[in-house]
Amino acid sequence: MSSIMNTTTAPASRVNRQADFSASNKPADFSVEEDGKGVRLVLEGDWRHSSVAGADKKLHAFSADDGSRPVVIDMSGITDIDTAGAWLIQRLKGELSGSGADVRIEGAEGEEMALLEAVPEKLPEPEFEEDGRRTRFEKIFSPVGKTVFTLWDDIVASMYILGSAVRGAQLKLHRASGASPAAVVSQIDYMGVRAVPIIALMSFLIGAIITQQSAFQLRYFGAEIFTVDLVGILQLREVGVLLTAIMIAGRSGSAITAEIGSMKMREEIDALKVMGLNPIGVLVFPRLVALVIVLPLLTVVADFFALFGAGVVAWSYSQITPDVFLSRLQSALDMSTLISGMLKAPFMALIIGIVAAVEGLKVGGSAESLGQHVTASVVKAIFVVILVDGLFAIFYAAINY
Repeated sequence: MSSIMNTTTAPASRVNRQADFSASNKPADFSVEEDGKGVRLVLEGDWRHSSVAGADKKLHAFSADDGSRPVVIDMSGITDIDTAGAWLIQRLKGELSGSGADVRIEGAEGEEMALLEAVPEKLPEPEFEEDGRRTRFEKIFSPVGKTVFTLWDDIVASMYILGSAVRGAQLKLHRASGASPAAVVSQIDYMGVRAVPIIALMSFLIGAIITQQSAFQLRYFGAEIFTVDLVGILQLREVGVLLTAIMIAGRSGSAITAEIGSMKMREEIDALKVMGLNPIGVLVFPRLVALVIVLPLLTVVADFFALFGAGVVAWSYSQITPDVFLSRLQSALDMSTLISGMLKAPFMALIIGIVAAVEGLKVGGSAESLGQHVTASVVKAIFVVILVDGLFAIFYAAINY
């Protein structure tokens, strides 16, 4: 009696089937019986993937030689069959039907017929892009156009997330309920407090390097004391907030994308919608609020440690004592220098959070997609942060601030 190969069968039964095949089953084969009414194709043997190679070649020859006579495919002699054998039979049926022959299948049991119906007669042809028909202009500018459309979709998604967060931190749709303070505090601890060591170390080294290089160059002009002015203004206006935002984009932005992307892969975001919860309010809003709070504070920490590193190097490398360093720093800086740098921090925080959330919500169902969007999140956030910093610089220069 014919049976269908089941991929969920226990390993022991598969071993027994292999033993039976070596003992009694013969490879897939068929015989042709002709009469005045047509042709009967009698299939026999094991029609599984391990034993159908010979029958495949013979079937090709039969379908090529046969005309438009009625054909009956008799499956009563088959001992075993799987999808490979079923596809060969369906392919033969399709080729014969295409040549005008009337094809019928006999001797197949219910499960075998279900397997045959599940297998297509012809595999779909792969779609290849015909580059030869595209002009050179299209080949060059088509990727640019796709990038522009992708950028527009990202802008729309970003505005949606920002609008949803501003419209309401409600946890439930159509209900004015505030965001959980515990969630915001938890994100502040994760994104802010735990980031202090790496921000402090990075800023200390950056301040020390800038001071050493500035002192080395200004020494030739006898203006080594102006190193303090250069480091103070550069750190407070530009470097402090910019490098802090870049570090947060790499550290916290990637984490936001990975967390939201993992929830998207496990369909937890869909579950929130089913429960009537707003995913933006539950997942994105607390992270945005935490970023807006911690980035300015981390910028203050970065400025302090950068100036501390600058003071240490100025004392050891240029013999500028701490008293002279602080006195010169106080005369070189004013409140506008500090404010001009701190004003950028909330905008950069929003950019990092929104870009990370957008990329997280775009994650598909594979680990490869998650890795791609985490990488895209960090790259895009850093690029936009630097762009915004440049726009602020142009704006400050225009208003002479």
